[in-house]
Amino acid sequence: MHCPFCRHSDSRVVDSRTSDDGASIRRRRQCPQCNRRFTTLETASLSVVKRSGVTEPFSRAKVVSGVRKACQGRPVSEDDLALLAQRVEEAVRATGSAELDAYEIGLTILGPLRELDEVAYLRFASVYQAFDSLDDFEAAINLLRMEHAQALAASDDESAPGSTESIG
Repeated sequence: MHCPFCRHSDSRVVDSRTSDDGASIRRRRQCPQCNRRFTTLETASLSVVKRSGVTEPFSRAKVVSGVRKACQGRPVSEDDLALLAQRVEEAVRATGSAELDAYEIGLTILGPLRELDEVAYLRFASVYQAFDSLDDFEAAINLLRMEHAQALAASDDESAPGSTESIG
């Protein structure tokens, strides 16, 4: 680690602490040449392999820009998009892999996007799941309808008389 003050090629770690809930390490360093102290923040790198074979660092901004297009004209705020990108990054890091295909990241986006806005989900899914016809859209819509019906039935079962809920 080069000293940012005198550019000496070495430094000594004085203190290390985890930050961002363990996602990164904050290190306090001291230069042996000028004795000045500075802080570094270390995170594990996460790389994305694009279809062309090019590898680049993971970027939340790219997730947001891709999803923003699908959310155009929908009631989705920038904060919603930022939270979605954070959830996607956490899910991708949780795989434990340092390198993922761009396609896998696109598929990882689908779950949180579906919870955020179903129309945007269908738009995004049509690209990442390569919908070829109206039948593909119809199948995706039918799946959403079936899941809505199951969720409604489950909530009706919970509120039905004689359910196991206790009043107290």
